[in-house]
Amino acid sequence: MAGPAVVVVAGFVTLWLAISSDDGLVSDDYYKQGLTVNQRLQRDHLAGDLGLHADVMKSGLGVRLLLAADGDAKLPGEINLKLAHPTRAGQDQLVKMTLEGQGFYTGKLVNDVSGRWLVSLEDPLGKWRLQGDWQADSVEPLRLTAKTVN
Repeated sequence: MAGPAVVVVAGFVTLWLAISSDDGLVSDDYYKQGLTVNQRLQRDHLAGDLGLHADVMKSGLGVRLLLAADGDAKLPGEINLKLAHPTRAGQDQLVKMTLEGQGFYTGKLVNDVSGRWLVSLEDPLGKWRLQGDWQADSVEPLRLTAKTVN
């Protein structure tokens, strides 16, 4: 009797785990996201044309970044830093970064981050974008440069 009882209990535990945890791996609008791939690539190309690059640093919940351009590109007063967890969409964060001067921006995280994150830095109008993978526990700053895809 103990064997079947253990299997029944294990089945209920498995069911509870499946219902209570959202893996966040599949998007509901995956088809629409697929159609916008070219628009997203244009933002990467524009960042490359402007010669944009950024260094992202974290201290506690504070985030600071230095954004620079090779040419005379005007830096916006505010930019968006998106942190996406590779497997848990519920932990994703959007940080509004405010210009302090001379290309330095500051912002505050909602929750502390550790481990690997996908990082995206965008202007408020969504015209350009810088992306990269970030090991948030690293003491070295994350260097974001424009990805050029031929």
